[in-house]
Amino acid sequence: MEEGHFENLPGKGQPLNLNSNPHVDPAEDTLYRILSRNGCAPEWVELNKEIRSKIAEWRLALKKAWANKSDHEDSKWQDDSEILKAQMRDINDKVLRYNLIVPFGRQMLGLKWEKEIAKLE
Repeated sequence: MEEGHFENLPGKGQPLNLNSNPHVDPAEDTLYRILSRNGCAPEWVELNKEIRSKIAEWRLALKKAWANKSDHEDSKWQDDSEILKAQMRDINDKVLRYNLIVPFGRQMLGLKWEKEIAKLE
């Protein structure tokens, strides 16, 4: 670079062509382009959005239940926590499904009750 070997390269100063991704299978790249042009997204992209939304809602509900927890109403916390645990299992089922269909390297971790509670303490 110091000797100026990169100064006269073809396309200098021109925008990059990002219409295709050279790092993915050409058939897959073509498929994603067709889906994108028609306002669609691959199933794993839609599932990712759904999971992230559900996790945000779930964490908000957990935070609210935790804030309402008191020593006097232990049964209310027990009821709330059972509902939240069931919802967490549903979310984790979706995460497992997502991880089976998403391209390699984009997997996500599921929720763990103990870790989520530790964040609130």
